[in-house]
Order: sequence, then structure tokens, then C-alpha cells
Amino acid sequence: MLAKINSYALYGLDGYGVTVEVDIHAGLPSIDVVGLPDAAIKEARERVRSAVKNSGYDFSPRKITVNLAPAHTKKEGSLFDLAIALGILCATEQAGVDENKKPLPSVGDYVFLGELSLSGGVCKVNGVMPILIAARERGCKKIVIPSANINEAKYIRGIDVYAVSTLKEAVELMNGADVPPIEKSDVVISSGRQCSEDLKFVKGQYSAKRALEIAAAGGHNIIMIGPPGGGKTMLAKCLSGILPDMTELEALETTKIHSVAGILDETVGIVTERPFRSPHHTASKIALTGGGSAARPGEISYAHNGVLFLDELPEYPRNVLEILRQPLEDGVITVSRVSRSVEYPADLMLVASMNPCPCGYSGSAAHDCSCTPSQIQKYMSRISGPLLDRIDLHVEVDEVRYDELSSDVYAESSAAVKERVNAARALQTARYKGTGVHSNAGMTSVMIKRYCKLDAAGERILSSAFDKLGLSARAYTRILKVARTIADLDGAADISSKHVAEAVMYRSLDKAVK
Repeated sequence: MLAKINSYALYGLDGYGVTVEVDIHAGLPSIDVVGLPDAAIKEARERVRSAVKNSGYDFSPRKITVNLAPAHTKKEGSLFDLAIALGILCATEQAGVDENKKPLPSVGDYVFLGELSLSGGVCKVNGVMPILIAARERGCKKIVIPSANINEAKYIRGIDVYAVSTLKEAVELMNGADVPPIEKSDVVISSGRQCSEDLKFVKGQYSAKRALEIAAAGGHNIIMIGPPGGGKTMLAKCLSGILPDMTELEALETTKIHSVAGILDETVGIVTERPFRSPHHTASKIALTGGGSAARPGEISYAHNGVLFLDELPEYPRNVLEILRQPLEDGVITVSRVSRSVEYPADLMLVASMNPCPCGYSGSAAHDCSCTPSQIQKYMSRISGPLLDRIDLHVEVDEVRYDELSSDVYAESSAAVKERVNAARALQTARYKGTGVHSNAGMTSVMIKRYCKLDAAGERILSSAFDKLGLSARAYTRILKVARTIADLDGAADISSKHVAEAVMYRSLDKAVK
């Protein structure tokens, strides 16, 4: 007998329907799975056999052929286990049939996802949220998932989701048991990341804290350069406390990536705080971009709608740093492999830190630098000009004086700074409504022309900086975007000369790497 069960698979972040066809006929007892399955799917033969037996059903010792259609796409993972087991039970008339052994028409209304344990339990799978969204868009009305995935499924409306813990529960549901779908919940955005560091504890570093505020308000990339122990890493960690709150759309986009990657907290089920990713400088290109045989996302995509922090930037291999060019410019990254090419979102803020030289004390008033000019030049050249062009704010972090460190007076708190950041982002959200752009950093050329008009004094300042610093066309547009953000923080409708002057001040490294 032939049985067909609906399931779903992932291609990157996009889901597509898979029909699990099971045919049982006379022959030597075996289970053959076709339709380009990977190793995890081929191993499902043993998991399904044990799960069916241990759930109290008969496992017919006949030849079983399982086809995953469409057969031309590569199938990966263990999420087809439940559909395969149900297909076998339907083909042997142990499930999905009425009292007259006729197939129930309602079986085709469901989509089944889940990995099976040997005992017959249904285990958690990755990628449930993007599958639910894709299934809803393609007209699916009912989907069955593991109970462990309930928390990420309850935020997707427009589709009935049923959760099962065992194969037996899935059979009962298929046979018409009156089981209500899971209750849906509204997305509640966290008011802020629970950050261990607060700007009020950062002594001195007033220009660096101002630059962080600008970066957070406009979504700009930033690099901090200064001697060891100046507080660069602490400042970067404080950034999480001043970033604007996520929108519901951003939360769902970020959750989709984390769900596919298997790093989503299943007890919460959704990402409501902006990610802060800090890979070590020994990380490989694949770790950052994503890849492998399945073309999975990497750290760059994990930081989507959040922050990618690269501490000691020159210590990363140059070929690793150069892969940042595409995501910093386009907000996406393309992972290409022999069997597939997948595009993942990567709209992130790059936050980097570095020393001014190999020993770290070039320009220090308290320590002598032991580096030669050629060593300093070689060290700085580890960061290419094209990459530096894509970093909007270059901030010099000075050493902190003793009287500042010993002071009991707190600086301005992260909460106070975040209020100004949220106010500036609200202006940008209203300005770019309906365009798909959410911050000044994402402005297109047309938007720059419209919203970044300068007065005569501002034009003179920018013209002088362009010649003296040898700026590129990209650096020119970055300065305009930063000036627009500074004006937004001031609540100004137009960009004035002081806004341009401050934006130009944050291009200190342009000369250093030329």
C-alpha cells in the first residue's frame, strides 16, 4: 500500500514542502530512503523501526521504500522521522484509516515535523519558525511539531500548530482526536539587554562614549583605537545597554536565523534582545560567514540586527577580515557551496577595537613605545583601506588618569543615553517609513541626496577634509550619514556645520592606513 505524508524542509531560511511517500510491498525486509537524503535521514531507518515497535505498533518485515519528493533537492536533518514513521503506519493501515480501513481525507491537511527517539518520543528540531512562516505563506493550515518547539511556534499567527510529545500522540491526532492547537502569544520586546556593564562606571573616555551614542543612534560601524587597559572592551560591552529596542519584525527575523542554527533558547522561543556576538580572533572564515556542506549561517548572520564585536582587529587574518566587505555594504552575505548557494541576512553593527601599534603604546604619554615606524606601518596595514572605508566612526581612546579612576562620581548612565538613542531612532523610523530602511546607516544614495543637504559652512568643512584626508567617495557618504545622526540626536531638522565638523572628527584612521 502507498501512503503520502506532508512535511517541510529548509533551503537557507526558506521552507519548502516535501511529500514523504511510503510504499510497502513483498520482498526482503529492508527500508530504502531515496530523494537525496543525507546521512541523518538515512539513519532514520533504525530510529523509526525502534520508535514504531516501542510505541506498541507492528513493524511489518517487508520491503519498505521511502521517497522524499521533490527528489532533485538535497534533504538534510532529522525532521522527517515523524513523517516517515506515520507513513509506514498509514501504509500498514495502523493509522490514518477509518473503521472500514479507508484512508481518512483529513490526513492530507497536516504537515508533520519531528525527530524520533528510540522509545517513540518526538524530539526538538531546528528551523521550526522559518518553516512555519513558509508553510503559512504557501497556504498550509495545520502543522504538527515537537512539544519542545512550542515556545518558538506560539508567535506565528495564521496557522494552527499542534504539539506532540510521542509518536502515539501524533497517530491519535491523525486519527481525528480532538486536540486543540497551541495558544498564540504576542511578541513582547525586552526593554533592554541585561548588560553587566553600564556607561556610568566608565571613567573618563568622554569622546568615546559620545561616539558610541552616535553609533547606536544611527546603526553605524565603529572602531576604537588606543593603548591596552584604556577601556575599549568595556566600552564595547556597554553598547548593548544603549542600543534601541528591537521591533517585532526584527525579533522574528533574528529568531529565524537562530532557529536554523540551533542556538535559540527553547525556553524563551524568540530573540527580543539585540544579539552581541564576539568571535575570537582565531575564528575561521567559515565560522564567520557560515558554510559547511549544509551552508549554515555563521557569526556574521548570528549578529543580524545586533552587534559583531571584533576585539584586537589586526590579530584577525586579513583574508578573514576582507569577507566583511559584502555584509557591511549590502546587509546580506552569500554562502556558496558546490551543492547550493544561500543568502543570509547580515544587517549588523561592526564594533572593533585595536592597539595603535604592536606594543600598544604609540602616542602614549605614560609609556614609551618600542616599535619602529616600519613596524607601526606594517601593523596598521593589516586593516585594508576598503574595509576601513566601511567603518563610519574612528575613535581614539586615551589612557585614563588616576584622579578619574579614583573618583566616586558616576558618569551618565546607559539608561539616560538610551533615551536619546531611542528618540533619534524614532525620528529615523518616521523618516524612512515604508522604504525598508530603519536607520541612517542604511540610507541609499537617493536618501542621502534628500536628507543630508549641507549649508555653505558645512560644505566648506567637508571639502577641506576630503582633500586633507584623501577621502574616498564611500567615506564621503559615511560622513554625511554620521552628520545626519548627530543632527537627529540634537533634534535638528537640518544638518549644520557643527554636525559636519563632529562627523569629520571621527575619520582619524583614514591617513594612518594610506
